[in-house]
Amino acid sequence: MPTETFGFANAAGERLDARIDLPDGPPRATALTAHCFTCGKDVAAARRIARRLAAMGIAVLRFDFTGLGGSGGDFAATGLTSNVADLVAAAGALAERGLAPSLLIGHSLGGAAVLKAARQIGSARAVVTIGAPFDPGHVLHHFTDALPRIAAEGAADVTLAGRPIRIGQVFVKDIGEQDLSDDIGHLGRALLVMHAPRDAVVGIENATRIFVAARHPKSFVTLDDADHLLSRPADADYAAEVIAAWSARYLDLPAETPPPGAPEGVVRVTEADPDGFLQHIMAGPDHHLLADEPAAVGGTDRGPSPYGLLSAALGACTAMTLRMYSRRKGWSVTGISVDVDHDKTHARDAEAGEQRLDRFRRRIRLEGALDDEMRARLLEIADKCPVHRTLEGGARVETTLAPPA
Repeated sequence: MPTETFGFANAAGERLDARIDLPDGPPRATALTAHCFTCGKDVAAARRIARRLAAMGIAVLRFDFTGLGGSGGDFAATGLTSNVADLVAAAGALAERGLAPSLLIGHSLGGAAVLKAARQIGSARAVVTIGAPFDPGHVLHHFTDALPRIAAEGAADVTLAGRPIRIGQVFVKDIGEQDLSDDIGHLGRALLVMHAPRDAVVGIENATRIFVAARHPKSFVTLDDADHLLSRPADADYAAEVIAAWSARYLDLPAETPPPGAPEGVVRVTEADPDGFLQHIMAGPDHHLLADEPAAVGGTDRGPSPYGLLSAALGACTAMTLRMYSRRKGWSVTGISVDVDHDKTHARDAEAGEQRLDRFRRRIRLEGALDDEMRARLLEIADKCPVHRTLEGGARVETTLAPPA
């Protein structure tokens, strides 16, 4: 999935730094995301959610608000009002590219920003908030001790999330005056509220107030024991999957356009998490699954391992082969299951010395009115499944490099 650099000007003419995560095929929709307070577009949760949505066919724009990350401007002179203006400018830049956003996603204070910006973005059909505050002024609690100094000096350096940042009077005044009640009550878009009950930064009561203030259609999904930043990969992945499934109902995705993936007859594997091992697998245009490694070896255990998938191929092919044979014979086989496990075993070779060979152990269960002769014959047929023959006979793998995107 390609990620492109992107830039656009805000209302003050400052250039804001952005990235567009694109699906492998034509985008089925576009999402515009707003990051959490002082975080930036490259925070882990934003990257993971963007990559997962792109794998599901949704292009995603993530950008740094004014004065943060790679964007120009003075953060001390910003506030929620300027964040909203940045979002409107981002939506306009996307529209000029033919990617007008139909989905808005905001995390923490970014959630408050998308709630206020939605009515100014005509293409928006659905809004998602993650850990968003009902009262944006809650962020002032993070630097209460610095407020007198900001009032006296006009600005002050405070430490947030372990790093210094300059907060000015404009920010304090703007955030303190914000009220989302009217924006939520007259949102006019489908709303999904996502929040973790144990969120220690923005309490769950904020989600309740947002949900109660909103009109239907609206939905609420709990993020269970996730933290505020969705720092665990599994939590960010879950949020992305829920967003994609929920938003499809409201984005009017073209039914005639299949989810982007590999052409018919091709299996395409695309890295989903560059910090781990999670992989998206598209088998042709219609079938999607995941591969991963166990947590013990640095994975997130979100899908079978590669050897687990190979074992699954052997088991599935065995069961299919037995079903085809028994059906042709007219035998009463009412159920088939195949257990497969894989390991390495030592073997002796006269020339090469001791080596380790792959061993697949297969246990077949057959249900139905079968006598011993039928069972014995089916055991023989199991060895004739195509995957079994491939594993025993060996295969040649030819590899080339695709040209750069």
